[in-house]
Amino acid sequence: MNDEPVLLIDDPAEHVRRLTLNRPDKRNALSHGLRSALFDELRRADRDRDVRVVVIRGAGPCFSAGYDLAQDPGERPPWTISSADGGWARHVLQGWFEMMDLSIPIIAQVHGYCLAGGTELATACDLVYVAEDAQIGYPPVRSMSSPDMGWHVWLMGMRRAMEAMLTGDSMSGTEAVEAGFANRSFAGDDLDSEVLAVAQRVAKVPADLQALNKRVVHRAMEAMGMRNGMRATADINAIGFHQPSSIEYHQRFAEGVTTALSSRDETFGDYRTAESDDTSS
Repeated sequence: MNDEPVLLIDDPAEHVRRLTLNRPDKRNALSHGLRSALFDELRRADRDRDVRVVVIRGAGPCFSAGYDLAQDPGERPPWTISSADGGWARHVLQGWFEMMDLSIPIIAQVHGYCLAGGTELATACDLVYVAEDAQIGYPPVRSMSSPDMGWHVWLMGMRRAMEAMLTGDSMSGTEAVEAGFANRSFAGDDLDSEVLAVAQRVAKVPADLQALNKRVVHRAMEAMGMRNGMRATADINAIGFHQPSSIEYHQRFAEGVTTALSSRDETFGDYRTAESDDTSS
């Protein structure tokens, strides 16, 4: 039994709260317990008048390789998940939209793998800074279903989104900036200090005004239909799980999560093909 907390909390600078996903042995897979802890702390930071910005990063080799596919059945999800079709996708969208609705600015600090649910977490943040050699992608489109949160078109436009959806390939951090997923990329060794420098600049603006500044962008995206579009594509995610290819893929999980993931990626020669201990995405 690991007694380490799944989320680490520190204040690295004045008015800056930093939350570190702390399941490095599982590549920070987004379990119910980790997501519950994360949202509890985000709400707490939003209420804290001394905190003006939050940074989310991952411990160990990556930001997050996605949702936990070996979820502990004893952990309760952050919210009730409907048993109806699409319940899971609606459930995670509720969390990502809540992050957008918080008044406090949130920064994603991305290194290593940022896959599937990990990309959704980063998308829900207001600013995204990445290591140049990060790997950002949505491999479940190859074998499981379309995304729970269809961020691709909204951030990257039609052509880049279509390529990502039809291949499941990853982008480097440098490519992610060029595509519109991230704000800037930095050398991995500089990422901590560079993100902290941005956070300190964000924290210079009074919180009451910053809340309005954040809403300007989100209201504009809502006016263009982003949330309705994401809800609509979440329904398509539910349809995907009824397709024969997805059913066959899920049957492979009886042989083990790693076996199923390897079967998904081996013909592409990327992601977890050479890995032996991953249980996410």
